[in-house]
This record gives sequence, structure tokens and C-alpha cells, in this order.
Amino acid sequence: MSRSLPPSDNSPENTLSKRRSTVQRMVSAQLARMGGTLADTLGENNRQRLLWLGLMALPLLFPVALPGMGSAVGAFCLLTAVGLCKGQSLQLPAWLAKREMNGHIQSILVATVNRIIHVLARVWRPRLLPLSNKPARLFNASMLFVAGLSMMVPVPVISFDNALPALAIVLIAWGLRLRDGLMLLAGYLATVVAVASVMLLLWGGAQVFQHVLSLI
Repeated sequence: MSRSLPPSDNSPENTLSKRRSTVQRMVSAQLARMGGTLADTLGENNRQRLLWLGLMALPLLFPVALPGMGSAVGAFCLLTAVGLCKGQSLQLPAWLAKREMNGHIQSILVATVNRIIHVLARVWRPRLLPLSNKPARLFNASMLFVAGLSMMVPVPVISFDNALPALAIVLIAWGLRLRDGLMLLAGYLATVVAVASVMLLLWGGAQVFQHVLSLI
């Protein structure tokens, strides 16, 4: 009578379980730091800040009410990008460092992470490693800077305008942290689309403004 063999260490189930455990361990370590001001929570390490950037941008992918969250994430993204260029983290400005992550934001962040973490575990893996190596640091930091800038640009049209920049930030931040080059490529594409959408919204707002002026 034949007996079924246990799954090997390289089986898809074990590989997925290991990736999920890795992501959960990284995320849990950061979420345990939540509380107090953003300066206390975010820390000074660029690797920690990349992970926090990927976490904080996640809720902006969904239509939830988080007043001021977009500007805070955008500013943090710019600082992180410049820190990556310099090879050292920058000090947060006073208005951002003293900001507190209240209970509402914390609960939304935890709920969003729990929804996304299983997706991340399924799709990420170390690949296309040259894209996340040090020689590519300047380019990755530049793309991250552009994504953060596109989130901070005020558009004259009320819309779900933070989703594309947030997607770009999530993909680049997690791609760098997990060394997934394919995720980085997707982040580059999302950045280009985000910039194009912001420019389109600005152009549309200008056209509406000019039309209103002509009527007056």
C-alpha cells in the first residue's frame, strides 16, 4: 500500500508559506512601533522607512476618508527618495515629525495591510536583482521622488487622484524592500501613468477655468 509523501521544501505550498511568513514578520515588526509621533514611529533607517512608505500608501489605494494623509505620504516619499540618493535618512520636518498617527488611521492601516499581505506573498519573489542593486539606487530614488511629487501636486478637479501615485509608491517601495525587479518595473509604469494623469487633470482644470472666465 503506497503512502503519500510529505511536500518537499521546494513545493509551491512551502514556498508560498515562506514568502508569507517573511512579509508578515517584516510588517509585524513595523506595526508594533506604531504610536506617538511619526518621528517615533518611522525611525531613522532607510530600509524601515521604505517599508513604512509602502505601508502608509496602501490605504490610499482605496476610497477611504483620510484627510491630509495624501500630503503626509507624499512629503514622506520625497524625504525617503532624497535619503536614498544620499545614502542616509533625512530628518523629518517639524510639521510631519510631530504629527500623531491616531487610532482611526492605525485601525485602517492594519485592516488594509491584512487585506494586502496575502496578495504580496503570492506575487513577490527576488528577481531581476540588478534593478534593486546599488547602481540603480539613483534611478529608483528619482522614480520614487516623481511618484511622491505627483501625489502632492494639487489638482483643480475633485477626483480619486491619489490612487495612481499611491500605487506607484507601493510598488517601488515594496519592490526595493523585497528586491523584486518585476514589481519595480510595474512601479515605473505606474509612475509614468500617475504623472500623465496629474498633467491631464491640470490641463482639464485650466480649460474649465478659461471657459468660466470667457463666460464672465
